[in-house]
Amino acid sequence: MQKITRDQLIEKAASLLNDGTVKVVLGWKKGEFDYDITPAVFETEEELRKEFVWSDFCGANFSKYLISKTRKIEGKILVFLKPCDTYSFNQLLTEHRFDREKVYAVGIPCEGMADIDKVKEICGDGIASIDCSGEKMAVTTIYEDAPVMVDCKDVLAERCAVCKSKKHVAYDELMGEEGEVLDCDRFDEVAKLEAMTPDERFAFWQGELSRCIRCNACRDVCPACTCEKCVFDNPDSGVENKSPANTFEEKMFHIIRAFHVAGRCTDCGECSRVCPQHIPLHLLNRKFIKDINTFYGDYQAGAEAGSRAPLVNYTTGDVEPGEVFDRRDSDA
Repeated sequence: MQKITRDQLIEKAASLLNDGTVKVVLGWKKGEFDYDITPAVFETEEELRKEFVWSDFCGANFSKYLISKTRKIEGKILVFLKPCDTYSFNQLLTEHRFDREKVYAVGIPCEGMADIDKVKEICGDGIASIDCSGEKMAVTTIYEDAPVMVDCKDVLAERCAVCKSKKHVAYDELMGEEGEVLDCDRFDEVAKLEAMTPDERFAFWQGELSRCIRCNACRDVCPACTCEKCVFDNPDSGVENKSPANTFEEKMFHIIRAFHVAGRCTDCGECSRVCPQHIPLHLLNRKFIKDINTFYGDYQAGAEAGSRAPLVNYTTGDVEPGEVFDRRDSDA
């Protein structure tokens, strides 16, 4: 599949801006480093040509940004959506979280985004610049004169290495070639956790969640976390946002959040991507997805706008709690 280039995206965005189809463009721009890419709103062609970025580090899922942007900006917003982003886009439409008429969605192909931590494992921490324009990633460090050539496949983010789909499920216009839904191994890590004894699983999650600093990055980036006021921000809830003072609070925040997004999580992996403590939070949500598939039949949140998740669509054939535990016991 041929890569879409930065210039192609800029030309498309500039064309839609100049003919009045859209008022602004939601895209990416460089932060402090080449790998520190941040979402940005562009209002003019000049801004696009000067600051717009498209590279292997443009991993941010723009779907959630549409909630606030469509409320604040008059006119249509152009948003570029990778295949995985379109699932969150559809899920938010299902939940009526933004006005579809205010968005012009352009689907763009994606061969996977890079994990900067994997790049640093190969090249070290002193990264001066990264050039992603070639077949391989050219990484220049402060220690070497010549760039280190890194195979992009060796530094794929985990969520991209087990990508569920190269197919866009929502767009107004598609650039490049369309892909297909993939038969991936994304539940392999969940199966490893299921194979552990209860004590081993508890120790695993205790070790992971004990690193949580309650920065709320996972909640703030999650397309499924869109409540006007989160229970953890409510001083009358008894669970108001605070530093984890004990092991119960450490686990409560993430487990409650996982329950809140069950059946709605599209497995976009944003929670793990932004976690400064590198906690594999996506595995909690992926476990729920695997269980839903097992007990209710295969279901992919966001695959179709307007679809009802099994957990909110009661039928007389729903699995009973006793049967759930029987199946888990037999699997063990």
